[in-house]
Amino acid sequence: MAVKTIITEPNKLLRQISNPVENVGKEEQQLMNDMLDTMYDANGIGLAAIQIGIPKRIIVMDIGKEEKKEPRYFVNPVIMIKDSIKNTHEEGCLSVPDQFAEIDRPSKCEVEYLDYNGKKQLLKADGLLATCIQHEMDHLEGILFIDYLSKLKKSMIIKKLSKLKSNTAIL
Repeated sequence: MAVKTIITEPNKLLRQISNPVENVGKEEQQLMNDMLDTMYDANGIGLAAIQIGIPKRIIVMDIGKEEKKEPRYFVNPVIMIKDSIKNTHEEGCLSVPDQFAEIDRPSKCEVEYLDYNGKKQLLKADGLLATCIQHEMDHLEGILFIDYLSKLKKSMIIKKLSKLKSNTAIL
């Protein structure tokens, strides 16, 4: 298991649509293990494979408490049903460091996916889990949470991140 580098915005890779996984084998399980290590190391609750530069439709998450880890693995996830009622959560993203915004998303969703062992699953999610699933699944389509903001807010955040990147590149 290894901690990988998380790609940050602006980066063209983050806007790429991820490819479906043919089958879940040792390579995919190793990737999920690495993704989980990377996510925990960065104090995140979700991570998509594209965020570490791998355009596969794989996400991992853990919204459990610090003392009780509850890792979840989603391969080729598809949202089957979204609730018409919206919830607002403050979202952040490991690929958009130190930026947060209130985002409206469906309060519940049903997602079909393959688990860590390649078994088909159906999950009914609500609250933070539903928000996290939708946030991470957006990554698979090349969408970031800042895309839901006004053009002005989004461009201010991207400008700030670009400046940060160029300052760290100089060091």
